[in-house]
Amino acid sequence: MGVQRRWRRTRLGLAAAVAATAPLLLGSAAADPAVSGPVTGGNGRVLLQATTFPLDSVGYTQSEFFVSGTASSFAPVTDLGTDGRWQVSPATTAPFTTRIVVNRPADSARFNGTVVVEWLNVSAGLDVAPDWIYSHNELIREGFAWVGVSAQAAGVSADKAGDPARYATLSHPGDSYSYDIFSQAGRAVRSSAATVLGGLRPRAVLAEGESQSAFRLTTYLNAVQPLAHEYDGFLVHSRGGDSAPLSQAPQVDVPTPQVVRFRTDLDVPVLAVQTETDLMLLGYLAARQDDSPRVRIWEVAGTAHADAYIATLGAGDDGGGETGVRELAAMLDPPVGTPGFTCDKPINTGQGHYVVDAAQYALNRWVTAGVPPARAARLQVDTSGPAPVFVLDTHGNAKGGVRTPAVDVPVATLSGLGQAGSSFCFLFGTTTPFGTTTLTALYPTHAHFVARWTAGTTSAVAAGFLRPADGIELVRAAVATGVGG
Repeated sequence: MGVQRRWRRTRLGLAAAVAATAPLLLGSAAADPAVSGPVTGGNGRVLLQATTFPLDSVGYTQSEFFVSGTASSFAPVTDLGTDGRWQVSPATTAPFTTRIVVNRPADSARFNGTVVVEWLNVSAGLDVAPDWIYSHNELIREGFAWVGVSAQAAGVSADKAGDPARYATLSHPGDSYSYDIFSQAGRAVRSSAATVLGGLRPRAVLAEGESQSAFRLTTYLNAVQPLAHEYDGFLVHSRGGDSAPLSQAPQVDVPTPQVVRFRTDLDVPVLAVQTETDLMLLGYLAARQDDSPRVRIWEVAGTAHADAYIATLGAGDDGGGETGVRELAAMLDPPVGTPGFTCDKPINTGQGHYVVDAAQYALNRWVTAGVPPARAARLQVDTSGPAPVFVLDTHGNAKGGVRTPAVDVPVATLSGLGQAGSSFCFLFGTTTPFGTTTLTALYPTHAHFVARWTAGTTSAVAAGFLRPADGIELVRAAVATGVGG
């Protein structure tokens, strides 16, 4: 551990030294942004789709701040290649004012020293915090601070429309500037910690993003991180095979290649969590890459790009364990769609959020202690036919990848594919519950099911793909079901 601590101090010290030279690289845009707040007024609440239970019930507090400065867009210095080793330089500049939302421990003694900065998702035309929803239980248990950034124009526009009085001063110059705005949000966490974090002192600042935000984060870490050096590690959750444009209208349109891999020469770690949907429907299969000293890839069996947890269960999950019971029950009687739309088939009820919990822990340990995450087998894919397909077991679940009890001790066939219907249904995968005959044959008694489920859970915890606290929740959920006999 002494070597690991020295490694961490040396690496973070070098990152700080490089960050101090950022103004030489980015000009005026690298100056510390101005931070104001906490923001009040308007309708009296933060506009953000995230968790819905009171944060004070779990010992957390929420506040909101405005961040202002001058942001740069970027232009390529050389061709943008598939390997992600891009060279870019600052191009045009524009003023901006955006907002950040901060969830942190109310008791400073609970703070673990790490701030997770999430690129808020705007696929629905407003700011959503999917990775906070997916992994808030782990973040809260471990005492992380979390910051959600309105990095894109759509989020800022929705904020202003939703509460014109509260957000009147927000101004976004366009998504070509989103990358530098995200850099400056990370910089504000450090330079204005007394304000933003209520005096907490961050030792590590991690970046994360899910879905469309993962596409943008891929471009960010390939192009901008080598200039800005603002983040100590990246959690990229559910990206596709390409990435977001480096620049776009009304600035010069600079698309990135159709296949983009993570650059492997960064001096900070990258951990990617991928679902079945991402590989086959969003093109990630073509962008697959091997693990390397600074890159780890987790492909998770039985998971979809979106699922029942993000749609219906996660927002109200206060960590008390009841949601685990409801989720296992949902595998036996899955929902068809979400409160916003209905799909043709029952949606995926897999256990992806538990793996994201483990990923949060693993990335933080990698950054702060120098311990890399577990290496994961890739999902097995058959490429011998006209189109690639997953190799399936006798129950129809994908072989290989990160394994959870949901696929190793199954009560349903879980897939990230095969869905149709309105709106975003194609991203939600499917659940096909086993019939009574199959369940009885697999699990002659309830005790037999619980024993096998417990063994599967214990194996996933030991492998580093589930957290111990989640393992306890999963076992308790199995005990509470009537599966078996």
